[in-house]
Amino acid sequence: MLNMDFSDSVMIDLQLESWQPSPMVGVERKPLAREGAERGHATSIVRYAPGSVFRPHPHPLGEEILVLDGVFSDENGHYPAGTYFRNPPGSSHAPFSENGCVLFVKLHQFLPTDQEHVLVESSSAPLVLDEPIWLHRFENEQVCLIHINGQSLDKMAARVKGAAEILILEGNVEYLGKPLPALSWLRTPVVDWEQFKVESSVTLWLKTGHF
Repeated sequence: MLNMDFSDSVMIDLQLESWQPSPMVGVERKPLAREGAERGHATSIVRYAPGSVFRPHPHPLGEEILVLDGVFSDENGHYPAGTYFRNPPGSSHAPFSENGCVLFVKLHQFLPTDQEHVLVESSSAPLVLDEPIWLHRFENEQVCLIHINGQSLDKMAARVKGAAEILILEGNVEYLGKPLPALSWLRTPVVDWEQFKVESSVTLWLKTGHF
């Protein structure tokens, strides 16, 4: 298991992590949290080389993806950078990438009753400071993109209490004294916004209410 104690805070600068091979040639990943080898709960950054194909596979408890770079594809369509989608529990697909792509992927983490297929092309909706773009909401779970600066932290402290998962998409932050540049991942049981330092402005993928 990797980073499966949700009572601990985890901070990972992905620029410092090495790519690891997956079972499919041309598909690599940087694991962030994993329950077991090729099964169960997993959160990763995944990279497809141009022309890579992943075998058809099911998602017993769902799949959540944010396309970070390039174009990701499956039999249902093509998803450019900025696309967020959720394939619900019980779904399956056969993914590939013609020209290569990088993804943020979460597997096997849905509630069984969360059966909505979600597709949001977030790049078509410009971010406004402090105004979240909602990607998905179901029961207690909330997922959004948000653009904040140093003056926004009081609003964030009022808006987000307790556990949170954050992927820094643009900009640099410091949390608990540790620098976290773009494409850093933070998961914490309680966010201390007083320890969250923003030099200028940052764009975050933010998820709450799911663990």
